[in-house]
Amino acid sequence: MPNSPFRVALNGYGRIGRCVLRAFHERGARDGLEIVALNDLADQASVEYLTRFDSTHGRFPGEVRVEGDCLYLNGSSVRVLRQRVPEGVDWAALGIDLVLECSGAYHTRADGERFLAAGAPRVLFSQPMASEADVDATIVYGVNQARLSGCERLVSNASCTTNCSVPLLKLLNEAVGLEYVSITTIHSAMNDQPVIDAYHHEDLRRTRSAFQSVIPVSTGLARGIERLLPEFAGRIQAKAVRVPTVNVSCLDITLQTSRDTSAAEINQVLRRAAEHGPLKGLLDYTELPHASCDFNHDPHSAIVDGSQTRVSGPRLVNLLAWFDNEWGFANRMLDVASHFLRAAEADLQ
Repeated sequence: MPNSPFRVALNGYGRIGRCVLRAFHERGARDGLEIVALNDLADQASVEYLTRFDSTHGRFPGEVRVEGDCLYLNGSSVRVLRQRVPEGVDWAALGIDLVLECSGAYHTRADGERFLAAGAPRVLFSQPMASEADVDATIVYGVNQARLSGCERLVSNASCTTNCSVPLLKLLNEAVGLEYVSITTIHSAMNDQPVIDAYHHEDLRRTRSAFQSVIPVSTGLARGIERLLPEFAGRIQAKAVRVPTVNVSCLDITLQTSRDTSAAEINQVLRRAAEHGPLKGLLDYTELPHASCDFNHDPHSAIVDGSQTRVSGPRLVNLLAWFDNEWGFANRMLDVASHFLRAAEADLQ
């Protein structure tokens, strides 16, 4: 443990930023972190209100109040800033060890370096970056966090779909071997879709009402998986559809295995990994007759529904994996933040 907590700031206080702050307060262990500042364009009254009440995750569990430029949560204070650009914040003067970039507005190394130039020693992005060269590392917790040496300054937390899929693909590739992969993401509506038909995006499908249709959208999931698991280069495809729900998504995963297998074997591999080993707490397994809403506020990266596992051929495997695209991802942000900062502390010693 450090002598004092690592000081963390949030840049952007939308769905992920608010979930990160709430998850920080709901987790039993703080992992040596302290969230001391947030930067967002919302006024103080809106910050307080949107922290206190959440349509998806319910009321904040505890005290929420604003005094001056601070948001007080269960006795701890978070300074609230309202700057439009990274350069508008003196991160060094705030004593920040890490900025969690949760606005989703920054995607290149040049963007990240704007935070560094303004005094932030390190940045963890809540989205995949434009290219692999735009960050020092892309991390999926439970798979490759050990590669963080502590000298990195710009790191990506990948995407919610990558955090769900990569542990499963790595696990099954090691267990039975995978030749080809096809994934369909069935994702809840997002804020790049309008409530009613309106111009909202250059993708014309995203100009349609989010809550009246199932809408195909583009996805970079295959590319993101190849960055993390290069052995799948050229052997994976992905597509995505948005569905009229507010939260919780799933992956429909089709795999061609290297050898004959069975639904029982696949489920045994997944169940054991969920109960033991490095994926415990990140991967869960169920065979109960669940619906998507049952996984709202679930902190796992992936929950395999073993009742839906199918094998045909006998080398064609189909899986269904649920994930709370907000809450699970926010918890992984905190996991990676803690690991990142501890690696940096060790690097300095």
